[in-house]
Amino acid sequence: MLTALILSSCFATAQVDPIPVGSEAGVDDAPRVTIANFSAKSIDGKEVSLAQYMGKVVLVVNTASKCGLTPQYKKLQEMYEKYEKKGFVVLGFPSNDFQQQEPGTNSEIKEFCTKNYGVTFPMFEKISVNGQKRTKLYQWMINSTSNRKPIQWNFEKFLINKGGFVVARFDPRTAPDDPTILQLIHSMLGIKDGVR
Repeated sequence: MLTALILSSCFATAQVDPIPVGSEAGVDDAPRVTIANFSAKSIDGKEVSLAQYMGKVVLVVNTASKCGLTPQYKKLQEMYEKYEKKGFVVLGFPSNDFQQQEPGTNSEIKEFCTKNYGVTFPMFEKISVNGQKRTKLYQWMINSTSNRKPIQWNFEKFLINKGGFVVARFDPRTAPDDPTILQLIHSMLGIKDGVR
């Protein structure tokens, strides 16, 4: 019972960075790294500079096709469709780091996401988010919040502001449309509270 309560409270928290939401704090601070410093291969194998997402609000998620949290794809796609024109984007990074819950090839992952959840937001090649093979992007995101623990599971989420800085980290079981996430997204997109 106690273990269940501890696990539950662990997954229910979000780590919010002290950078003011929606501000340009740190943008002119040259030594600070932003998402623009990274690139990744798309799920089709093309090199993508993540600098193209500067000026957007970005939700980065490590995904898996055979996880109990896989249905989160539906909400992620709905949010992308709803806020894309306002400057919001979801970036999906498949990972097989957790009990081999993403065993497929990149083409199989793409087919699964498209067929089952109608995913149109950018998806990238399968990567490692933990351990010695962890990508530099994930190392940077983890180091950008006060919670520098390894990624817990599939569907952990990082929210990045228009200036390219990580402003929040959310545990895997936190739904993509959790009020805390939506409030931050609305604030950074300039959407008045209550507007859905």
